[in-house]
Amino acid sequence: MFRLSTFSVVVTLLPLVVHGQEAPANGLPLPTYKTTLDQASYGIGMNIGASLKSDGLEINVEALAQGIKDAMENAKPRLDQAQISAALQAFSREMEAKAAARGKLIGETNMREGKAFLAANKAKQGVVTLPSGLQYSVLKQGTGPTPKLTDTVRTHYHGTLLDGTVFDSSVERNEPATFPVGRVIRGWTEALQLMQVGSKWRLFVPSELAYGPQGAGADIGPHAVLVFDVELLGIE
Repeated sequence: MFRLSTFSVVVTLLPLVVHGQEAPANGLPLPTYKTTLDQASYGIGMNIGASLKSDGLEINVEALAQGIKDAMENAKPRLDQAQISAALQAFSREMEAKAAARGKLIGETNMREGKAFLAANKAKQGVVTLPSGLQYSVLKQGTGPTPKLTDTVRTHYHGTLLDGTVFDSSVERNEPATFPVGRVIRGWTEALQLMQVGSKWRLFVPSELAYGPQGAGADIGPHAVLVFDVELLGIE
């Protein structure tokens, strides 16, 4: 718990060091680190800080630095192991509680905004609302066959949140994606069985037909309504 792999932190977050050095937060000139050792040491510190910040951890930087210093110098620990273990466990519980509270707030906001969006969207010209709550509009009508639940399809898609944030896109990767019809989110499964090959639809997927209260990955929060442009290229 709370153990960092220095090598992985340095390698994966090096761009953050460069960015951080371009704009000092306090407006003062950057210190001059002339030796490779000094530069690498500073870089490690920057990366540890960036990693902790990205995880939303509230850290006493002075105590953190003192702990590193004491460990590196084999100094007598200022806390015994029982105190450290108890503190880390309590800290972990606090962070988990804060994360749960943030997730609850985000979920409530997404649910409220999603319901309002779908209610307004269903009245727009060309938008079809199915009994499940799935909404779609036809951007291009194909003339090919319609896939069955047991089929595998080849598609191009572009997925965004309601605010336009792109969370996944085969279009941006310039590489079509292949999926079993029955192994995708429920909104996709339903829509694909209505589309003809060659069609391109815009899907407005309620959270209960997408990732629900758990969300998915870093970008899709709990109860998020998702918007997909889906082009059905073929049936495998």
